Amino acid sequence: MAALPDGFQYAHDGSHAFFAQPIERSLNDKREYRLVQLNNQLQVLLIHDAEADKSAAAMDVHVGHLSDPDNLQGLAHFLEHLLFLGTEKYPRENAYKEYLAQHSGKSNASTSLDNTTYHFEVGHEYLEGALDRFAQFFIAPLFNADCKEREIRAVDSEFKRNLQQDSRRQFQLAKTLSSPQHPYWHFSTGNLTTLEEEPTKAGIDVRSELMQFHAKYYSASIMRLAILGREPLDELVQWAVEKFSAVRNLGITPPAYPHGPLTANELLRTTFLKPVKNLRSLVITFPYPDQTAHYTVQPARYIGHLIGHEGEGSILSLLKRKGWADKLSTGNSSGGIGFEFLKIVIDLTPEGLARYEEVVLVVFQYIMMIRQQGLQAYIWDELSSLSSIAFRFKEKSPASNYVTSLVRIMQRGYAPEWVISGADLIREYNPGLIQASMDVLEVDRWHCTVVAQDMAAVPGGAFTCKERWYGTEYHVAPVSASLLDKLRNLSPHAELHLPGPNDYIPRNFDTHKLPVVTPLKAPTLLKHTALTRLWHKKDDIFWVPKVNLYFQLTTPLVLASPANFVRSVLFVKLVKDSLTEEAYSAELAGLKYALDVTVEGIVLKIEGYNDKALVLLQTVVERIKHLQVDVQRFYVLLEQLERQYANFAIEEPNRLAMYVMSQLLQEKQWTYSEKLEELQGLTPHDIQAFQPWLLSRLQIEGLVHGNMGEEQALEACAMVETILAPTRPLTATELLPARSVLLPQARCVHEQEVPNATNVNSAIEYYFQVDYHDGSKVFFEQEGAELAWRRERSALTQIVAQILQEPCFNQLRTREQLGYIVHCTTRINAGSTGLRIVVQSERDPRFLQSRIEDFLVTRIGTMFGEMTEAEFVKHVRSLVNKKLETDKMLKEETTRYWEQISSKVYDFAQIPQEVAAMQAVTLSDVKVFYQIWMHPASGLCRSLQVHMRSQALGPYSEMEEVDQSKDRRSPPIVDVMVKDIVQFKAGLTLSKAPLPVDILSRHDAPSISIRSTL
Repeated sequence: MAALPDGFQYAHDGSHAFFAQPIERSLNDKREYRLVQLNNQLQVLLIHDAEADKSAAAMDVHVGHLSDPDNLQGLAHFLEHLLFLGTEKYPRENAYKEYLAQHSGKSNASTSLDNTTYHFEVGHEYLEGALDRFAQFFIAPLFNADCKEREIRAVDSEFKRNLQQDSRRQFQLAKTLSSPQHPYWHFSTGNLTTLEEEPTKAGIDVRSELMQFHAKYYSASIMRLAILGREPLDELVQWAVEKFSAVRNLGITPPAYPHGPLTANELLRTTFLKPVKNLRSLVITFPYPDQTAHYTVQPARYIGHLIGHEGEGSILSLLKRKGWADKLSTGNSSGGIGFEFLKIVIDLTPEGLARYEEVVLVVFQYIMMIRQQGLQAYIWDELSSLSSIAFRFKEKSPASNYVTSLVRIMQRGYAPEWVISGADLIREYNPGLIQASMDVLEVDRWHCTVVAQDMAAVPGGAFTCKERWYGTEYHVAPVSASLLDKLRNLSPHAELHLPGPNDYIPRNFDTHKLPVVTPLKAPTLLKHTALTRLWHKKDDIFWVPKVNLYFQLTTPLVLASPANFVRSVLFVKLVKDSLTEEAYSAELAGLKYALDVTVEGIVLKIEGYNDKALVLLQTVVERIKHLQVDVQRFYVLLEQLERQYANFAIEEPNRLAMYVMSQLLQEKQWTYSEKLEELQGLTPHDIQAFQPWLLSRLQIEGLVHGNMGEEQALEACAMVETILAPTRPLTATELLPARSVLLPQARCVHEQEVPNATNVNSAIEYYFQVDYHDGSKVFFEQEGAELAWRRERSALTQIVAQILQEPCFNQLRTREQLGYIVHCTTRINAGSTGLRIVVQSERDPRFLQSRIEDFLVTRIGTMFGEMTEAEFVKHVRSLVNKKLETDKMLKEETTRYWEQISSKVYDFAQIPQEVAAMQAVTLSDVKVFYQIWMHPASGLCRSLQVHMRSQALGPYSEMEEVDQSKDRRSPPIVDVMVKDIVQFKAGLTLSKAPLPVDILSRHDAPSISIRSTL
């Protein structure tokens, strides 16, 4: 038998080896683990989770686009696409996805620099069938020749979807400008040019090259597999052996790169990059040694903690006071085996852009300071302690996410006993190694990128070059001699210093755990007055020392006008900005807050360890009440908000289509242009004067959920009430919830141009409104009948969406290659619900409409005609299983309650009631429902389409005729062409408001509730 890694020994039957020592896991983790190595050198981590609703598996292959041939860039990504389309055992190309869709599952894959990761999740009863299909992709994939061209176009469509994304453009430009002797310069995504046009000219058979790439790199020895299921570990091991032992082993090691892609030719250069959106940032990039071997010390974590700190004495604190920056982040990013980068990213103000060299000086002054002061034991102790606390109370994540993260961690070469904990815990105090990692950040070894549309920042006043793949305009210049001279003669900055001890580190972790037979299904209403409602549930499931404190400050003033809305947003931004230093310490200690403006008012959330939660709550609420507007920061944040609103027009067309659809359907929604106009001329005095008016009349509704009892929950609520001290509560009329418009029995279409003239993509959202009645046509005599009716409609809509999802993707994306983004989901609006199909494509939206309608009439019509009862039951069971999934962490349970509370519906029994409605639905019911509400030719159909049309398509010609086979642009079949959104909505009826489904008093806590006077 072959030699085994340390700690492994062969099983009695010789079919595999297993790691014989315990695997370190969180004390909060009740799952069981076993690490095995199959005889083909494939290492597999098995996870037994007796409570799992979903089973999952992931396979990582330690090869990515760094290994692409120079003449076939994007090949690794193309292989990832083609691998899924049929195997010798399961030749039908959508057999895998269809199996998952019918059993509450889904799948995905991704290609990075030196990893390609495949993963799926499925209803726990169906893991073996999914594993069998999954394994075959790594044993006998077909790489069907007839799928090749189609999937090249899918890759090309994905590339074109990303053409206008600034993050992609920045990433590729950094690669393009790296050393051409290093594979990092490769174009990672690939497109039609690299995978079809250029290879064809060169006489290269792309499919043959792909199969050679697969034969060269897809070896069990550089693969890692993780499987999570309910089954006992012995059974999971047996499946792994049976299904994956046939994966070929070439005995190879992963590709490694002893030298990084930034050489003397690329360092001490500044790249000036013109973004698509109006962005301003400075990126300082250091070549950095591969940190994988130092995982017990994690020196980059210590360095990143200090450089990225936001407290007093930090880089960001100083830059904000000077008015030069808004935000700073830092961290090491992995490259391939052998090299990394350490990046510092700073969002600049206009003045910061003009003074970017001074910003660079501040960064290096801080680096000099931490290098001179050396490793501080108290800082290391804090980091080590916080990492231990976080790991000790680490909560579950979705099964698919968990196994995906684990297989990537398994590739890092951690000690087998630390395969789960290796990335989380700081174990070793090594001042010398940390100091050496600081010393790498030299003034003569860095690259600078300045991202801005303003050409005044560019030497010579022009972007002189254009990147080949994304068309990014840029200019490269040496770092100025004057800046280099200052860097080589740095003096300390008096305002920069190390952070002090963190007062927010939790000390009390008691949960007072008690035996619970049946956990509570809903929170209790502790307090109910004209001013306040407080809901509470002591955690009786997860038993972690954490709490979620959510408070909704309802006020109709926020949505009363676009002027009020932008004042509210600016007020909240100023509050958050003023709390940066204080809140950052809390966040480091596992306690964070969020403050957001919604259509109902302002929502405050405190999440994390309960020990200091009330301290943070008091800090935030007092700042809300007593904010003094900082004039300098006001104008910085005002300009930031102006850019944010203006940049929305450059979002992806599918996002714009969904936004316009919401605008068409919602009773009131201010447009970005309306909000942008209201920002003009605003002053700090306007916000200071608006603050007391905004807070004068409120309704406060809160939820305290987690490791906090009733007494502390009431204390938290009293704190919010007392500090904010609204003059009086809102009236019942002011509390009426928002509604949506009810569509006519017609096919309505609204067309807009995509504002970004350089975006080649168009998009369509095709929406069918089904949960319709206006109260005059339907009368419910019995109490609860309307609710039952709505639940039935919701159940039917969700079942149809479940049935349509996979064939919609398979037909419109995989087969017809209309675009990379294709999805079919439900859309829920206040007072109405429906089904939508969204497609983003280079094709004209009118053509997309015709293809969607053909799919609904022909493909779905045929499918419903042929569907058996057994197939229908599979779909319903799949949907029911998704609905009945248990919460994996405290926040998931909190979110479920908060959705009911914040919507004022309080339907805490929604899930079991919806499940009951779904289980009562028959195949005949669904067929009739589909024919009435979603068949495009139905006379009762109420549909609305938003067409976002690329300017690259040119104007419509009045003489064009219908010719769908040639994708000729032709007038859509419509009953109502919506020209003016406001006029369209003005002529429509509004839905009923979503009213509470239960009497609030039923949730009162009998012993301490304060009864409502309403």
